[in-house]
Amino acid sequence: MTRALRAPFLIINTKAYLYGDALLQLATDADELSAEYGVDVLFTVQHADIRLIAEGTERVVVCAQHMDPIRPGAGTGFILPESLKAAGADAVLLNHAAHPVTLADLDADLARAHEVGLTSVVCADSISQCRSIAAMSPDVMICEPTTAIGTGSTSTDDYVRESTAAVRAVDPGIMVLQGAGISSGADVARVLAMGADASGATTGIINSPDPRATVAEMLGAVRAEKDRRTGSGDSYFQLS
Repeated sequence: MTRALRAPFLIINTKAYLYGDALLQLATDADELSAEYGVDVLFTVQHADIRLIAEGTERVVVCAQHMDPIRPGAGTGFILPESLKAAGADAVLLNHAAHPVTLADLDADLARAHEVGLTSVVCADSISQCRSIAAMSPDVMICEPTTAIGTGSTSTDDYVRESTAAVRAVDPGIMVLQGAGISSGADVARVLAMGADASGATTGIINSPDPRATVAEMLGAVRAEKDRRTGSGDSYFQLS
């Protein structure tokens, strides 16, 4: 069974910048702030740290950074979906620019994620990629131009609107996350105001002078948009 995510929400993608105790510190900060602001946080981690973060937090949605569409048995060196679920992962991130997969493998990955109860979060670059991947019905799509990732430069207004609309035209049930170059609460507010269901960051948080304060600022922006959309009541987007 997959875990529910409430839109709008925030993603913190730690990539390979943090691990062990430093990762746990950011995760516990995010966990506390998630409760304070009443906003869900999707928190990606290295595979070896899944159990550490799952057992050390209560609210964050723990997300593995990749998996392979294999089944129990032979498969040395590949990442078994069942092992992620057993370690405490709630979701899996697929097709990131740093770890792209073929459409055939992505299709198989999505089927396996559904089988084991992992929320699927899939990255796409161009508008045409957004349309193609949306046709595969992941739970969440991260739309971001590869050239903008990690640069501090956000996606253009046209890209945010066009990519979000492209996904919704194919499957309005997919939640759309816009995250390229996000480094402040104002950046988060901007993409949410243009219709995104979520936003978030990596280096914008990790490289900030006070990561906890930056997470709080971003969650404040998400909370403000949530209140604007719902009249301050909780709006649950249940993933089936």
